Amino acid sequence: MAVTEQFSYRRAQLARQYCDALEGKTILDAASGLFLSAPRRTGKSTFMREDLTPEMTSRGWEILYVDLWSDRLKDPAELIAAETARALAQYDGSLMKAARRAGLEKVRVAGTLTLDLGKIGKPGGITIAAALEQLHARSAAPIALLIDEAQHALSTDAGRNMLFALKAARDQLNQGSAVRRLHLVMTGSNREKLAELLTGKASAFFGAHVTPFPLLEAEFVDAYTAWLNKQTIRGHHYSATTLNRAFRLLGHMPELLKTVVGRAFADLGGAHALDELVNHHAEEIQTLMWQEYESAWNALAAPQRVVVEVLARATPAPLPFSNDALLAYKRVAGMDLTPSHVQGALDALTAKGLLWRAGRGEYAFEDLRFRDWFLHTYPELQSIPLVPKLRAKTPRPKPRTKARAKK
Repeated sequence: MAVTEQFSYRRAQLARQYCDALEGKTILDAASGLFLSAPRRTGKSTFMREDLTPEMTSRGWEILYVDLWSDRLKDPAELIAAETARALAQYDGSLMKAARRAGLEKVRVAGTLTLDLGKIGKPGGITIAAALEQLHARSAAPIALLIDEAQHALSTDAGRNMLFALKAARDQLNQGSAVRRLHLVMTGSNREKLAELLTGKASAFFGAHVTPFPLLEAEFVDAYTAWLNKQTIRGHHYSATTLNRAFRLLGHMPELLKTVVGRAFADLGGAHALDELVNHHAEEIQTLMWQEYESAWNALAAPQRVVVEVLARATPAPLPFSNDALLAYKRVAGMDLTPSHVQGALDALTAKGLLWRAGRGEYAFEDLRFRDWFLHTYPELQSIPLVPKLRAKTPRPKPRTKARAKK
């Protein structure tokens, strides 16, 4: 049967609540910025694109969106500056647009020099704060800067500096104004790393807090079930109970649920088999995901496993070369790991995509589900203290020498 309409699930009320918080109209005041955290592939980006952006547009805001994982080879600071330049370029006059088509980045207009958009936030160019202030002046609208996977900015010095520049821009545009002129929204799939933007006096947004982004729950599955059943004939309807169970097995990931339903539909041997097929495919996909983690774990060398164990069960994770970490490695491995062993393990784990370097000697799991799988599969490791308490040793009497024994 042909699909009559595309499935969509809107969270308009949540988008309104977040925008109200950015404007300071709710108890949840996001004056410092809105920092949302949820695991990967659970709907954050879709929400920003299909719910939050339309709500911001309806309020007349100028919207800038940057995904720091869209190009992992580029410095996060460059991606943010490039999006700011793109937004500014929309308000260029015809002369500037013609100059840009000719390969020029700047041109004199009426005796003044226009902004060199290629040098925003760089030496010799204007600051990001000045660029955003120019954008506000040209658009005559509040600016909303949405940064997806914002924790990736911590991976480079330029990215860290950009975060402080954005804080300065927020303060510069919003202080002394009755209406907030710059709204910052940052999301992250790693809560611990996203929190590093906010915790500690040396953090760019010290004093703000991470808001857990609500996972899709039964209301989403019920709406999806109703849509599915419009596309199927009687006797082949899907069960909301079955789909909810599958959704939980799949970690609340909408795309995986759609994959499971599609496979069940393709394999359908009769209405009586539908629930069994959906459950079977959901369990199969979960098993495949866990098998990938198991294979990755089995392929690790001994020092790499030791590092994973220590970083997985410690919250927050210690710096890899700290005294606490070195003692923990010894506890797990039964022997000392040299700094070269640790560095080699970290490099290998990063190359395999299991860890990512957050800058300044800090590492975190690329996929937190791998950490969850590890702790679930090896729960006994969680009972081992990170740094074992050393018992006071009773001094042993010195053995008598032969000469003394003869006496």
